[in-house]
Amino acid sequence: MNPLALSMFIISLAIGTTITLSSHHWLLAWIGLEINTLALIPVMTKSPHPRAVEAATKYFLTQATASALVLFSALINAWHTGEWSLTLLMSPPSISLSIALMMKLGLAPMHFWMPEVLQGIPLSTGLILSTWQKIAPMSLLLQIHSSLNLELMTTIGLVSILIGGWGGINQTQLRKIMAFSSIGHLGWMVLILKFSPQLTIFNFLLYIIMTAAMFLALMTINATKMPEIATSWAKTPSLAPIVMLTLLSLAGLPPLTGFAPKLLISMELIKQNATILAAAVMLFSLLALFFYLRLTYISSLTLSPNNSHSLPLWHFFPKAPAFTAVLNTIALLFFPITPTIFIFL
Repeated sequence: MNPLALSMFIISLAIGTTITLSSHHWLLAWIGLEINTLALIPVMTKSPHPRAVEAATKYFLTQATASALVLFSALINAWHTGEWSLTLLMSPPSISLSIALMMKLGLAPMHFWMPEVLQGIPLSTGLILSTWQKIAPMSLLLQIHSSLNLELMTTIGLVSILIGGWGGINQTQLRKIMAFSSIGHLGWMVLILKFSPQLTIFNFLLYIIMTAAMFLALMTINATKMPEIATSWAKTPSLAPIVMLTLLSLAGLPPLTGFAPKLLISMELIKQNATILAAAVMLFSLLALFFYLRLTYISSLTLSPNNSHSLPLWHFFPKAPAFTAVLNTIALLFFPITPTIFIFL
């Protein structure tokens, strides 16, 4: 793709997200979401492969359906209230609006597009889809959290955590595993959204950092299938253990960064007298832990078939960008400063 065209599409992505973040009007928020969607589709098809075209088509149809539902719900709400304000929501439109935004995020049971789309696009575009594209819909959900239906959010959060763990168990493609990982993490955020929006913001921030760190590591070692990460030690010996620890951080094991949101969310649920819900969430997250541990085992405890010529491969392999090292460090060592960061939320 022409670098000028690519830079224009990336700028359009930033503009669309900024419009949605700064709007107090449903029509402007919808325009920002549409700019976001339409700017990403050419980036998805920058390599004209049939899988990329298929992924872009699926993404467009799903996002167009969700955007139409957002506009329809906002119109009905404006008809009843006489205002287009984000915070003034009636009960029926708020349910359809939240469902549309969760479809844009890829939450279960509206998650079917997410693994298929992520599998058909390059890792660099998958990074944008898994992180940047979640910011606008999540910001709208955070702004309307007081009008959301508690039972709906709890149900979708639980189902997303369950599907995120269950769907990833059988996968060998790393992009699909990252898609189900995204569904599971977003389930934790939606579950606690009604109880504590600050925790959702904190969890979302750490999710973006950890997911971006994992995608950048996979881009550095050029791995898209599970067996390929077993060869990472020959390409980048220093990155191989960091990939293992980043996977454990995504799984939420202490004392890594990913443990912080799970601990705080579980404590908040217990504080809200939802002990059974907290127990169910922790039980469902064990499914995701299984495939994270399997990836960890493959990346660090197995040795791929090699010969003597593959041993010095890392001498000739391009070095990882400095940004990869910074993000991976944050994704691993953020947990000790969690209380300090949480004061500002």
